Amino acid sequence: MKAVPDETKPEVQFRSDVTVELVRSSAQDSDVLFAARVSTQGEQTLEQAQDAGLDTSRSKGLINYLMRDRHGSPFEHNSMTFYVQAPIFVFREFMRHRIASYNEESGRYRELNPVFYVPGPERNLVQVGKAGAYEFLPGSPEQTDLAISEAKAVATEAYASYQRMLDAGIAREVARIVLPLSIYSSMYVTMNARSLMNFLSLRTKREGTHFPSFPQREIEMAAEQMESIWADLMPLTYGAFNDNGRVAP
Repeated sequence: MKAVPDETKPEVQFRSDVTVELVRSSAQDSDVLFAARVSTQGEQTLEQAQDAGLDTSRSKGLINYLMRDRHGSPFEHNSMTFYVQAPIFVFREFMRHRIASYNEESGRYRELNPVFYVPGPERNLVQVGKAGAYEFLPGSPEQTDLAISEAKAVATEAYASYQRMLDAGIAREVARIVLPLSIYSSMYVTMNARSLMNFLSLRTKREGTHFPSFPQREIEMAAEQMESIWADLMPLTYGAFNDNGRVAP
């Protein structure tokens, strides 16, 4: 007798993207000016401490001076909370940065959704060079097909194993051990501009940076989206960051 498929079980899905949303923020260039000017002007209201127009050369000059001479603490008096969806191997790299607050969904307390990362066709696959001086080049069509098909096969079988263990009454925290790092998770991450600059300096590759970085592409995809959001929130600070070699103060 043929087994009847369980239609309540979710279908395995595959994605090649990473998504970042801004949940909330209290971050603007005036926060930097407010914090910096207490050193020379004492206690003031936010309105008193900032210039009438943030596009003035005086404000830009002060922020650039702080960035250039690495007076970092004024860049800490702000906050941004992001909601990130990415495969778990991205989060393991993310959490090496002990400069943020994290809350990630838990495989102990909920059944994980069958959504897995596979490299997109534009993802470079071939590493050339040695550590510290290497680059990634496009793979052949055969290499791309192999990477995708193998990732899909492993994820599909692993999730079937996960379901068999759950169906047998095995605890979620034990059943999840068979799942690969390509499964998607989600988290909230909160950081200030100084911490974000440190993250971006290490997790993006840009011409003109004082200290070149070689990030894995998937975490760079998250970093690029965070950078774009931050650039709109704090344009003067963002400009000074780039003008001074993308070094966190």
